[in-house]
Amino acid sequence: SIFSMYTEDNQGWFPPLPREYRSPVWFLFGSSLYDDDPNTPPAYYDVRTEGIACCPMAVRAGSNGHFSSHAYFHHMLEMAGTGGSTFEAWEITGTPRPFRSSYGFNEWLFNPSFSPFITFYGKNLGLNTSSIKGKANIPTLLDSAYVSGYPEEVYFPPPVIETDTSGTISMFCINRHNGYVNGLFLDWSVRRIGLKELWTLKWHRDFNTANKWTKAGGVKPDDWPEWMRGFKDY
Repeated sequence: SIFSMYTEDNQGWFPPLPREYRSPVWFLFGSSLYDDDPNTPPAYYDVRTEGIACCPMAVRAGSNGHFSSHAYFHHMLEMAGTGGSTFEAWEITGTPRPFRSSYGFNEWLFNPSFSPFITFYGKNLGLNTSSIKGKANIPTLLDSAYVSGYPEEVYFPPPVIETDTSGTISMFCINRHNGYVNGLFLDWSVRRIGLKELWTLKWHRDFNTANKWTKAGGVKPDDWPEWMRGFKDY
């Protein structure tokens, strides 16, 4: 994993992201981003992720709406592309090197502007993974229909199978593996995650893992959208 490689070499720290760098997407890009980008750690110049950035179940490019942003890279170039879906990858087309992936980040771990995980240490705005407890329940990278999102327990499950790309928990709630998605956690373990289990994960420090969409919070079978009712409860 690129994440474990970097943190092992940097005393548990994720790389600091400047405020104008709004996405950790370059972890997936590796050297296919900008070779002259000073914000990209030199360790990634030799990393090639193009062949492993897609789940085998979602390789082809999706057409689930278009997205664009002018604030993803320090160059202030537009990042434009199309969203994915259950069996399609999202794709970035508005950069010199088009890139496709079917995994998405837990953005709470990376954005220094308002992440509850990140403490400001002078100019270093990165995340110190060694200081965080319960890492085995903190999702980092999961099967997804979009680049990254900010899951909150207040978000409702998607009413239909093909999820949206709005950056909520719905982007991860896709029936890609028969009621499960695959995910990488902050302890660098990889395991399958039940779709209803997504609401029990510790997405950020203040996330209520006993919210109304969990068994502990009193969710009823009929509360779930019809397409999810047969899946395992958590």
